[in-house]
Amino acid sequence: MVEKVITLENVSLVEFLGPDNQNIRQLAAAFPGSKIISRGNEIKIQGQTAVISRINEILSALLEHYHQYGQITDKTVSQYLSSADEDQQDRMLAASPDVILFGAKGGVIKAKTANQQRLVDAVLKNDLVFALGPAGTGKTYISVALAVRALKNKEVKKIIISRPVVEAGESLGFLPGDMKEKVDPYLRPIYDALEDMLPPEKFKFYLENKTIEIAPLAYMRGRTLNNAFVLLDEAQNTTPSQLKMFLTRMGPNAKVMVNGDRSQIDLPTKQKSGLIQALDILRDVRDIGFVEMTSEDVVRHRLVKQIVQAYDKFDVQQQKEQANRPPREYQQSYRRRQDEVAHHDPGKHPDARREDDGTRDLPVNQEQQM
Repeated sequence: MVEKVITLENVSLVEFLGPDNQNIRQLAAAFPGSKIISRGNEIKIQGQTAVISRINEILSALLEHYHQYGQITDKTVSQYLSSADEDQQDRMLAASPDVILFGAKGGVIKAKTANQQRLVDAVLKNDLVFALGPAGTGKTYISVALAVRALKNKEVKKIIISRPVVEAGESLGFLPGDMKEKVDPYLRPIYDALEDMLPPEKFKFYLENKTIEIAPLAYMRGRTLNNAFVLLDEAQNTTPSQLKMFLTRMGPNAKVMVNGDRSQIDLPTKQKSGLIQALDILRDVRDIGFVEMTSEDVVRHRLVKQIVQAYDKFDVQQQKEQANRPPREYQQSYRRRQDEVAHHDPGKHPDARREDDGTRDLPVNQEQQM
């Protein structure tokens, strides 16, 4: 264990250390593997070399703050501790290129499958990326992590996340509350992901000053999305005009991701999905990335992968049965021919009832058989 002594000069100990050494005790609590002892105008630090170095950096920053503002509060200590954690994470990210981000609780967020890594690489290479795949493959989570990383690295000035609000079996009109309260449940997965990646105070601050915007797709109309990381989630539920509107909002220095799942389209039956149409139209456009994810990329409960595979098998069987059915035009033509025959000879129509010629079997009376 290494020891370092810091001497405080030209400092009011009460203002710097806080009542009953509160500020120093708060600093010590953040590094439980070390000891920080305050005696007079000296602060003694004991611990591992790397930890002592970090504590020394924080104390130096606090001293600069004190000389500038004349006071240190527990909130000031918390801010500098948080800043030190981010600096440490940035150093670790530089040393670990496979790590996308460190979560709010220090957990590592990185690609867990080959296709997730392909998605990360595609976003680094292209300004517009389509990510396609079934539920549970991490499309939204990885996308949000990439957006937060871009913001932390100052590659963009804001994050804009949107999704279409499509009623999936329920009517918005019957949900309680104002429009925000009606819409927020549709955006909940995005809030959950961001809460995993940002401390609560910082997340709240970003929302309040519009550094992070989370809004329904309708709110994007008429805007130019510049210097931003923009994510459209659940894009399979956009109409062609909605998706075209969204894609043409893209401004200079913007990163845009469009995520969707072909198997979960909640649009009315006769309404074409904007995502499906866009894939056909934009497939050959250069500098647009397309990443297909499969059931093998599912990172939720093990049963989710089996559920996705079972539905995929069912869909393939349905397509085969559909392909073997006579075309609707043939069925209609056949029906018309039968109707023409019935017009000339009603007895030959397939739906005509057979006349009783007296030879039909009569029901048997069970009591008579005995």
